[in-house]
Amino acid sequence: MEDLKVTATGYDFRPAHVAMQRYVDGNLLSGVSSAVLVGRELVDVTCIGWADKEAQIPLRVDHIFRVFSYTKLVTSCAALLLFEEGCFQLDDPIDAFIPQLANRRVLRRGATSLDQTERAVRPITIRHLMSHSSGLSYGLFDPGTLIFNAYTERKVTNPATTLAEMVDALADLPLLYHPGTSWEYSVATDVLARLVEVISGQRFDAFIQSRILGPLDMADTGFVASDPDRLVAYYKGADLLDPMKPGLRRADDAPYPGAYLRPFPRQSGGSGLVSTLPDMVALIRSLLPGGPTLLKPDTIKLMTTNQLPEGVWMRFPPYGELQGKGHGLAGAVIAEPAAYDHRDARGELFWGGRGGTQWWISLNANTAGVIMAQRDMGHPFVVEFKRLAYEAVERKS
Repeated sequence: MEDLKVTATGYDFRPAHVAMQRYVDGNLLSGVSSAVLVGRELVDVTCIGWADKEAQIPLRVDHIFRVFSYTKLVTSCAALLLFEEGCFQLDDPIDAFIPQLANRRVLRRGATSLDQTERAVRPITIRHLMSHSSGLSYGLFDPGTLIFNAYTERKVTNPATTLAEMVDALADLPLLYHPGTSWEYSVATDVLARLVEVISGQRFDAFIQSRILGPLDMADTGFVASDPDRLVAYYKGADLLDPMKPGLRRADDAPYPGAYLRPFPRQSGGSGLVSTLPDMVALIRSLLPGGPTLLKPDTIKLMTTNQLPEGVWMRFPPYGELQGKGHGLAGAVIAEPAAYDHRDARGELFWGGRGGTQWWISLNANTAGVIMAQRDMGHPFVVEFKRLAYEAVERKS
């Protein structure tokens, strides 16, 4: 496990710590831990609040979090390791490896049934999968729609099914849009995990253990908690539509009963892992210049480059289009900082999970970080912490 000792001094992160304490005191978070790097040096590590609010167990750096979509970074790195070995090119059609996804059809605009489709103008490529521009969906954020209902009925995200069975379930479902023409958060990263299995001939967990988790000594990262007693309590807020409304409700069965406590067939490449602050710092550091890296420098640069077509930005219900937010090969890319971003965040690669975890890498600003909490959906604290972290680094420089 990564030794989380601050190795560069002179940075003042007190405003960031005070802000996070405010969220804990205001009953918006049970606890939050974070680490910030400048270059590869740790400049701040802190744990605030509780791992278990009811039992009054203080949060420690070795506590285990449900990292949800942090998992996508591990999966993207796994795929890129195979890319570096020449196993595929980014613009290869995915059906060359997963034939169930050949001959895609796309829902027509205004369709009222799944058979109202047209032939896709191009196949889904691996680049489309890595940038969530494939036309696939999650069936999570658009309840009541055709695709939401279809994904639910086919049990596309069912943890009791394998990645191979998930691909079978997707085989005759239409896409939301023609590949490469829009952006939709989706099961694309789970398809990438299946791609890793097909190419490597290994189960997904075995591949990431041998190529990423083992080499980086990420001993507490996996699909089952290595020590259930260290698993942080999980909470939901008082109001999903008002993340600043005080109140926390215990929800340890999220996302489904028994999750992370025993093996399930689905080894989700999109959201299935648990991890710790030290483990995630180890992974982030392995992608930073100035020392040995998990991937080649050119691959890391490509990873942080916006892959979406000109004029296409990310979009999330209910927020709509997120102007200035593109997508690289492992997460979102800030092409144009928004009012809530720090001005130095231009070019930042980042992603987060539904439980309040987020990582970011800014090669331009020479800084990176990890923040981890366990509050379901609605995470304004992440935005505030990142902005204050950039300000702390800026003041020192």
